[in-house]
Amino acid sequence: MTWSRQLRALAVPGTVTVLVPALLLLGGSVRPGWALPGVWQALALAVGAAFVLAGLTLVVRTVRLFATEGKGTLAPWDPPQRMVVRGPYRYVRNPMISGVMAILLGEVLLFGTLSMLVWFGVFVVVNATYIPLYEERSLSRRFGEDYADYRRAVPRWLPRPTPWQPAR
Repeated sequence: MTWSRQLRALAVPGTVTVLVPALLLLGGSVRPGWALPGVWQALALAVGAAFVLAGLTLVVRTVRLFATEGKGTLAPWDPPQRMVVRGPYRYVRNPMISGVMAILLGEVLLFGTLSMLVWFGVFVVVNATYIPLYEERSLSRRFGEDYADYRRAVPRWLPRPTPWQPAR
């Protein structure tokens, strides 16, 4: 996969995790930062940074898997041609969204603004609606019984304790 194709595919999570938060922070009249005592503020910053790092790692890993295993991208206009059930996908069906949620939650802790918390909530609600109503139905049509087996065995949001092993 070409670098330009990968960069175009990263436009979606980049918009959600960088562009929108930047606009919220630049447009806000409230000074960022939770009003927490020193040690708690430091803890919020450390945990926030850990969430951002973990989420970024997960997003990069899943984008690579989509490119190498799925022969596509996360972008709706260039979806994977093959079903990806390796790496983090063996534990949870939506690790890419989980990664983006982790980044957004980390940003909430790092920047400490109500607008960021609201943006995180909006993102969660939109995906909690979109994924079961559209994406999972689309994947069922594209991948048939293979996706049905996967869907029965691997949870949507909370990871399995052990990796799923396909029967075939």
